[in-house]
Amino acid sequence: MCGFAGFVGDGFGNEAAAALLSAMGSAISHRGPDGNGQLVMAGAGLAHVRLSIVGLADGQQPMTEPSARFTIIFNGEIFNYVELRRDLEARGVVFRTGSDTEVLLQLYVSFGEQCLSRLNGDFAFAIWDARERRLVLARDRMGVRPLFYTQHRGGLYFASEVKALLQVPGIEAALDPFALDQIFTLWAPIAPRTAFKGISELEPGQILIAENGGMTLRSYWSLDYPDQGEHPQRHPAEVEEELRALLTDATRLRMRADVPVGAYLSGGLDSSLITALAAPMAMDRLNTFSVTFDDAEHDESTFQQAVVEALGTRHHSVACGTGDIAADFPDVVRFTERPILRTAPAPLYSLARLVRQSGLKVVLTGEGADEVFAGYDIFREARVRRFCARQPRSKIRPHLFRKLYPYLPGLKQQSPEYLAAFFGTSKDIADDPLFSHRPRFRSTSAAKIFYSDQLRTELRGYDAAEDLASRLPADFRRWHALNQAQYLEARFLLPGYILSSQGDRMAMAHGVEGRFPFLDHRLVEFANKLPPEMKLRGLEEKYILRRVAQGILPATVVNRPKQPYRAPDSRSFFGASEPSYLGETLGAAAVAKGGLFNPMAVSRLLQKCRAQPVSGFRDNAAFVGILSTQLWLRTFL
Repeated sequence: MCGFAGFVGDGFGNEAAAALLSAMGSAISHRGPDGNGQLVMAGAGLAHVRLSIVGLADGQQPMTEPSARFTIIFNGEIFNYVELRRDLEARGVVFRTGSDTEVLLQLYVSFGEQCLSRLNGDFAFAIWDARERRLVLARDRMGVRPLFYTQHRGGLYFASEVKALLQVPGIEAALDPFALDQIFTLWAPIAPRTAFKGISELEPGQILIAENGGMTLRSYWSLDYPDQGEHPQRHPAEVEEELRALLTDATRLRMRADVPVGAYLSGGLDSSLITALAAPMAMDRLNTFSVTFDDAEHDESTFQQAVVEALGTRHHSVACGTGDIAADFPDVVRFTERPILRTAPAPLYSLARLVRQSGLKVVLTGEGADEVFAGYDIFREARVRRFCARQPRSKIRPHLFRKLYPYLPGLKQQSPEYLAAFFGTSKDIADDPLFSHRPRFRSTSAAKIFYSDQLRTELRGYDAAEDLASRLPADFRRWHALNQAQYLEARFLLPGYILSSQGDRMAMAHGVEGRFPFLDHRLVEFANKLPPEMKLRGLEEKYILRRVAQGILPATVVNRPKQPYRAPDSRSFFGASEPSYLGETLGAAAVAKGGLFNPMAVSRLLQKCRAQPVSGFRDNAAFVGILSTQLWLRTFL
């Protein structure tokens, strides 16, 4: 994995273009500490910083094919490059390097944009056609690797991270208020919108073509599900066998590298299963990496150790205390390049640092399984809410909600009336396309009470949730309710938050590449066609995946209830380790200068958090969201 940046346009002389490319590359040098390169051509400039994983000695970029017509810069990995290379060689293609970059370039030479359907990988790339003066940008199907772009003074500029685009003369950072409202509703901006006004994100499975002064966008792949009632009916044993084979092959492909590959191990089912499949494939004893927490509410070290002992991995762990989260948080915001509502990325930032310090730069992770196999509480919650809407007098309603969240002790003290009101079982319309996510959106939106009058005026009449609903595909209403909820998670929150703020950005801050076997597109397409009960059986999440894990993992791991990855939020910033930047960013003067939040309301929230740890979601999300926004303003404006 690497980073790249570039432009298309005639507004620069060679010297100015070279200086700009150097500045853009330097801004993202953390993504590629192993080398860099740049190329100025008529009408275009390309820059690249390299993290060498495949083709260590001969994969330098930008790379131009022998005819000098096509030049590529590429971030990510093509996992099936060995098979693709073999096919191309059979067609007479002669290779000069052992890198997957050259395979991708030659594949494009042979098949053009149709090459995308042949790729199994996590990637973003730019290919410049010097003869036609045509630029092609593309991003992988699930949105693992980032790619941003903007049009400015007649040119098109693009990069792996926004901070490279801010090196372009005349491009100034400005916060998009609608993106901020989307974050304070949905947890992430709705692509192509980003936190930066005027800067867009290429969407997952999308291709951009720039030529003749114009720009076009189209999708080459999208998530799809069968119509409700049309899922092929299959025997669980048959599905289990095929799923095991697919997941094993997805893991095998992602173990391909010319450097050692390790694995993140949270102690949950997903990362443990990937670790178990990867361990026999490792060059040597597999290195595993975990985060531990001081408090039992968040710590999963008991389960981590059970897997380590069962598999015999060489284990490394980093202890994450509240002071550690506060110390790293400004860097977390700088690398995420957007406000965030949770501190969860901070421990992963520390974990990636540990990986790099241990001499590794590639890790497998379990992300994607919850979206693909319905592992999140929100899927079970929606099922219970639908039951309660159909059975409004059922006495088991509050017991079902408490069963959903055994790790939230405060829920046990809530009345049935409170639970019904919070989860919205009586007022929600069953055919609401956002039915599954309305409680989350409501609870997150409660933090908007801290908005300033100025921001409220700018947002008057805007509804982020309805904006999201307007972007759903035409087939959405024909899908099963579970598939609808899965789509919302996999299409929006997965690339917009999980794979960015907690994935690519935290890992690449330390020059570490994360790989995601559960997001192999073959496995995603396979899982999307499964009957819903194969994924959510009653209230048992990831049913078929648990069957695959039986006999591979300890029973304590296979059968443990889902515990979402969380980290301490507001309490991470108070006490003996309170950072000085807290007063600098949340003081009345700083908040007033930012113009986004009410200084008096923020001051009261700050006093409340200092006085005692807050446990409510609204106050925690509001505190972290306001703090990260203020840090964003300080970092980028």
